[in-house]
Amino acid sequence: MPKIISPQVEFGGLLNQMQAVTPEAFSPDGKILNLMEGRWQETGTPREFISPIDGTQLGWMPMLSRETALRAVEFAKGEAPAWAATDLDERKRRVQDCLVQLRQHVELTGKLIMWEIGKTYKLGFTDIDRAIEGVQWYIDHIEGMLEQRKPLGLVSNIASWNYPMSVLLHAVLVQVLAGNSVVAKTPTDGGFISLSLTFAIARRCGLPVTLVSGSGGELSDVLVKHDAIDCLSFVGGRYNGRNIADALSSVHKRYMLEMEGVNTYGIWNYSDWTSLADQLRKGYDYGKQRCTAYVRFVVERRLFPQFLETYWEAIRSLKVGNPTLVDHPDDQLPDLAFGPVINPTQAQELDRLYANALQTGATPIYEGKIDESLFLPGQDRSAYRAPRALVNLPRQSELYFKEPFGPIDSIVLVDRVEELVGEMNISNGALVAAVASDDQKWAARTAKEVRAFKVGLNKLRSRGDREEVFGGLGESWKGAFVGGALLVEAVTQGNKPILGNFEDALLLPEKI
Repeated sequence: MPKIISPQVEFGGLLNQMQAVTPEAFSPDGKILNLMEGRWQETGTPREFISPIDGTQLGWMPMLSRETALRAVEFAKGEAPAWAATDLDERKRRVQDCLVQLRQHVELTGKLIMWEIGKTYKLGFTDIDRAIEGVQWYIDHIEGMLEQRKPLGLVSNIASWNYPMSVLLHAVLVQVLAGNSVVAKTPTDGGFISLSLTFAIARRCGLPVTLVSGSGGELSDVLVKHDAIDCLSFVGGRYNGRNIADALSSVHKRYMLEMEGVNTYGIWNYSDWTSLADQLRKGYDYGKQRCTAYVRFVVERRLFPQFLETYWEAIRSLKVGNPTLVDHPDDQLPDLAFGPVINPTQAQELDRLYANALQTGATPIYEGKIDESLFLPGQDRSAYRAPRALVNLPRQSELYFKEPFGPIDSIVLVDRVEELVGEMNISNGALVAAVASDDQKWAARTAKEVRAFKVGLNKLRSRGDREEVFGGLGESWKGAFVGGALLVEAVTQGNKPILGNFEDALLLPEKI
C-alpha cells in the first residue's frame, strides 16, 4: 500500500484553520496580506509560493514595492514614541497575552512550518515552542535587564527562513517588550504563512509590529539604510551581510548581523566513538540548514579509520523523506532525520559544490541513497538530497572556504596540533566549534585558539536559549551580541557599553 498525506497535516485544512483564527490576514479571495499601518492590507504583486516537500503551490507571497514598504516603515516609526512611553507592566501584560494566544495555536503553527520550509513535525513544533518559552523568560526577567535603559525606537528585522519563530518572532517580541516598535520582512524562501498567523495574533494584542514581504533588492534601502530605522537585526549569508555592513558603515545606528562561517569539529587523541556517533546523528537536524551546523571535521590522521567507521554507521541510519506521510490515517507522523532542503535551487547548488569538490581532487567517502518508500509515488522530489561526505578537500575547491548549508560534510586529516587549529580557523571566524579529546585539559587549552564564539568540549554547541549569550567572531558576526541580557541591551540605550564585534573593537562578555 502506498503512503498517504496524514489528514492531520493536509495543507488545505491547515489553511482553513488559519483563516478561521486570523481572518483579518486574508483578502476576500483568500490571499495573505501585508501587515502595515496597523492593519492587514496590500496584496502587492503576488508571487507563487511552492512547498519544498512535494512541489505543490501553497499560495501567493504579497511582494511589495519600495514605495509601499516606505509607507509601512514611516508608520511603524510613528508608533515608537507612544509605545516607548507605555508603562513596562502594560507592555509585559500585552506580550504575555500574545504568548497565551500563541500557545493555543502551537500545533497549527508547527504544521504550517512543515509545509513552508520542509521541517519535520518535531522540529516545526520545537521552533514555535522555543520562541514562546524564550520570550516568557524575558517577561519574567525584563526589569533587571532594563534598569534605566531606554528603547532605541524602530527596529528592523531581516532574517533567514530556517527559524521563523525561535529566531525572528522571538527577537521581535523581545524588542517590543523592551519598548521598541518593530518592522520585519518575511523571508522570501519560506515562513510568510506561519509568520502572518503569529504576527496577526501579536497585532491583535496591541503590539506595534509590522510585517512586509518583498525582495531584498527592492526593500533593502528602506529596511536597512532609511533614517527611520534606528536598529537593524539581520540573519543571513556573508555576501548580503557584508553588503549591509558596508551600507551601515557611514551611518550611526545599532546593528546585529549574524552571518555564517564554517563551523568545525576538531578530533585529537580521542576514543569515545559512541558519544561521537550520537552527536553526528544529532548534527543532521534539518539537513544541516542551520547557521550553527557542523560541516567540517578536522581529524587526527591516525584516528581516521575509527572516525570513518563511526561516521558510516551513524549517517547510514538516518532516514530522509517526506515528513507528512503515513501508512494509515491515524498513524503518528514519521520520525525522520530530515526532509527536503529549502528548494530545488538550493539542492542544485549543493550538487554543484559537490561536483566542484570532486573535480578539484576531493575523495568521496559517503553518498547516501534516497529511500523511495518514504515518498508518494511520482511526487516531486527535486528538493531532497541524502547526506554526502568528502575527505581531502583541496583548497581550490569552492566548498573548502564555504558553508554548504545542506547535508554535505567534509573531513580534513591533520598530523599536528598546529594544523588542526589552522584548519578549524579556515573561515576567519565562526559562530560555534567543538574540540574532542580524551585529554580534557588539552581540549580546553586548544579551544581558546579556535576563532569561534562558542566552543564545545567533547560536545556540540548550539545557539542557546534564554540567559545564554550569542554572537560570532571574525567575519561570522558584525555589531552587537545578543542572547540573555545582551539582547535587551542591543535594542536599548544607556550608560553601559554595548558588547559586540565592531569595526574598531571586539568587546566580549566575561562568560560565553
